[in-house]
Amino acid sequence: MTGLKFSTHLVSAPLHTPFVTALRTATHADSLLVSITDGEYTGWGEAPQVWKVTGESLAGAQACVEGPIATALTGLGADDLTEALRRVQGAAQANFGAKAAVDVALHDLAAHRAQKTLQGFLGSTVTTVKTDVTLSAGDSAALVQAATDRLADGFDVLKVKVGTGDAAADFDRVRRIREAVGPGPRIRLDANQGWHRRDAVTVIRALEDAGCAIELVEQPVAAADLDGMAWITDRVSTPILADESVYGVRDLVNVIRRGAADLVNVKLAKCGGLATARTLLELAREHGLGSVVGSMMESHVGVGAAAALVAAYPTTAVNDLDAAWWLEQPPVSGGIRYEGSTIHLPSTPGLGVTGLIA
Repeated sequence: MTGLKFSTHLVSAPLHTPFVTALRTATHADSLLVSITDGEYTGWGEAPQVWKVTGESLAGAQACVEGPIATALTGLGADDLTEALRRVQGAAQANFGAKAAVDVALHDLAAHRAQKTLQGFLGSTVTTVKTDVTLSAGDSAALVQAATDRLADGFDVLKVKVGTGDAAADFDRVRRIREAVGPGPRIRLDANQGWHRRDAVTVIRALEDAGCAIELVEQPVAAADLDGMAWITDRVSTPILADESVYGVRDLVNVIRRGAADLVNVKLAKCGGLATARTLLELAREHGLGSVVGSMMESHVGVGAAAALVAAYPTTAVNDLDAAWWLEQPPVSGGIRYEGSTIHLPSTPGLGVTGLIA
């Protein structure tokens, strides 16, 4: 792009608490940060490394950004946002994290040039959004303690990781959490593809019969098993949320056509950035599906962009944007800040990010 300079930065930010799911255990948030400058302003974006979900590596994301994406944008000026975003999506197959990083950086740069916050650039005056908080997978005692701790931290929507291979134990853990926290806090479950369809129905129905008031169940079975997810959706009252099953528009169309889920979880690193994410949220709304905006294990850059999206395109349920809360220290200065379950969006232009922390 004429007059614009790309830079990539590999970061590994330690978490204050290990993050455990049915798919992995994380102690650091590993990401590729991308900055794009026009000489006066700088836009930031992020591609997280999540081997077990997207299959993308930081090395691959960096090569994609510095290779085909940068080549595709050659010759465009700083004001050619629409064309730049189109070219980013067409520069390579898949590589959604790399595309998301550049897409967000271009949006951030455009917001800076317009002297608007990113949510303002997207058409919103909202300054705060709400998030849930995840309880890492563990035994009953550890989960009950984590739930109590998170309530004390100011969160009131608890996301419990299940699907670790023992359906009966999953039921017992969730039941014990509900008994410990009482009826007030909302509890949602995320199996991360870890259940078989019959186990999913058995556990969800048992929780319904026990009065555990589960708000929703996320991705109970393998991403490709839309028939299985539709089978579950038809047999339980608790809403089913599609996550790993939906990357782009074609995936969401398939979910809608097959009645496979009640809601969709839109993530920038899955779909390739803000441009596609907006389309997914609008498509879900038009077809009566609920929606949540989520995050991978990202920093204040990626989560800040997702929060700005939520501010401009409200979802039907509390969003899943606690990822940056887990960091001991952000890798960048500026940006969003957490106050319990409330994410405060910056009042300064773009994402409010002013640079890397050395």
